Amino acid sequence: MFNFEDANKKSKETMDTILKSYAALTKAFQAIATEAADYSKKAFEDSVAHIEKISTVKSVEAAFELQTSYVKSAYEGYIAEATKIGEMYADLAKDAYKPYEAPVAKATAAVKSATAAAA
Repeated sequence: MFNFEDANKKSKETMDTILKSYAALTKAFQAIATEAADYSKKAFEDSVAHIEKISTVKSVEAAFELQTSYVKSAYEGYIAEATKIGEMYADLAKDAYKPYEAPVAKATAAVKSATAAAA
């Protein structure tokens, strides 16, 4: 027979799980957006400072050396930032899945026990 109390409890548990997952996603996306905005601002400021610095150079060799140094540091900064944001996305996936771990484990155990009982 259908038990409304059990159905209500399961619905509440499901909704709580969904809300926890959504909260984790929201928090992670905000952190990623903040990190990307901070990096963009820093990269822009660095490029403006580089342009100001290179415009005062009097020789081609010095300009070439400054440009090489800037490109190297900009590339290294980009790679570091891309790695950091990649790790943030990996953490986002883990945090979003975490609320589902217990219900999935419980359902898996129920299926295994039902299969074992049927065999």
